[in-house]
Amino acid sequence: MIKAILVRNTEEGYSTALTEVSESELPEGDVAVDVVWSTLNYKDALAVTGRGKVIRSFPMVPGIDFAGVVTESRHPDYKPGDEVVMTGWGMGETRWGGFAARARVFGDMLVKLPPPLSLRDSMVIGTAGLTSMLCVLALERQGVKPDRGPVLVTGATGGVGSIAVKILAGRGYDVVASTGKSSEQAYLHELGAKEIIDRNELSAPGKPLEKERWAAAIDTVGGNTLANVCASTRYLGIVAACGLVESIKFPATVAPFILRGVTLVGIDSGQCPLPLREQAWSALASELPRDFFQLIAREVSLDEVSGVSEEILAGTVRGRLLVRVT
Repeated sequence: MIKAILVRNTEEGYSTALTEVSESELPEGDVAVDVVWSTLNYKDALAVTGRGKVIRSFPMVPGIDFAGVVTESRHPDYKPGDEVVMTGWGMGETRWGGFAARARVFGDMLVKLPPPLSLRDSMVIGTAGLTSMLCVLALERQGVKPDRGPVLVTGATGGVGSIAVKILAGRGYDVVASTGKSSEQAYLHELGAKEIIDRNELSAPGKPLEKERWAAAIDTVGGNTLANVCASTRYLGIVAACGLVESIKFPATVAPFILRGVTLVGIDSGQCPLPLREQAWSALASELPRDFFQLIAREVSLDEVSGVSEEILAGTVRGRLLVRVT
C-alpha cells in the first residue's frame, strides 16, 4: 500500500484525507517513481481545501510537482535508479500528483534531474521556479537587457516572485519588488531586490496610462495589479503574466499597447514543450547559488499539508514549501 493524500468529492461532500492506496490504483504510465519530495503551491492549496475548481476528476491525489527515483520503466530514456523531476501536465488536476509515496507517469512528461541539483533542490525550484525562469527567458527573447531599466516583480515574496527576484538580480537587473508584507523587506533585499514598493500602489483601479516606471515586469497576481503594471510600463516595455492570485480578471484598456507599444506575454509552464523546459531547468541549475536553497524553503510533512494550505490561501507564507513525502 502507498501513503497518499486523497481528495474525494461525493454526495457526502468534499473531503481530503491522508490515507493509503493500492499500487493498482495508480494511473496509466510507462515510468514508476518513488516520490521523495513534492511541493505545496497555491493551486495545490485550492485543491486540498476545495476552495477552487482545480481538480477535474475524483478521487485525486493533489500535488503539481514531485521529484524522485525511477523504480520501473518501459520508456527508452529512463531506467531504474534515475533521478527525475515532474512538473505540470495536469498533475494534481487530471492525473494523480505528487502527494503520494509512488507515482506512475509517462516518460515524455519527465525531466532528468540536472546537475548539480539534488532532489530537494529541484523541489525548492519546482513549478514556481520553472515559471520564473520561463518569464525571464520570455523577457530576454523580447530584447530586455539590464541596461534597459528596472524590472518589476509582483507578489515578490511568493514562490514564483521570490525566485524571479533572485534570477533577475543574478543576471544584473535592478529589481523592483512589490509586496504586501512590509516585514519581509530584509528577505527581499537578501534575494537581490534594489527597491521595494507596497502592493497597494498597484492593486486599486487605476488610469489607462500611468507614469512610466519600469522597462519590464513579471506579474504573478493578475487583476488590477496587472492592469496597472501594464499602464506603468515604459515605451516598448514587456510584461510577462503568469499568475492570478489577485484575480483572473484583467480590467485594462488597450492604451499601453497602442500608445506605448507595450507587449504582454503569457507564460504557461504546465504544457511547456520539452526543449524549452530543459533549457529553463539547465539555467536554473547553473544560476541559483547554494545558499538560496536554504533561504527560500520551509519543509512540511504530508500530514501538515491541509493546515499549511490554509496559510497559503491567507497569504501568510513566503518563499517555497517543500513536502517530505518519503
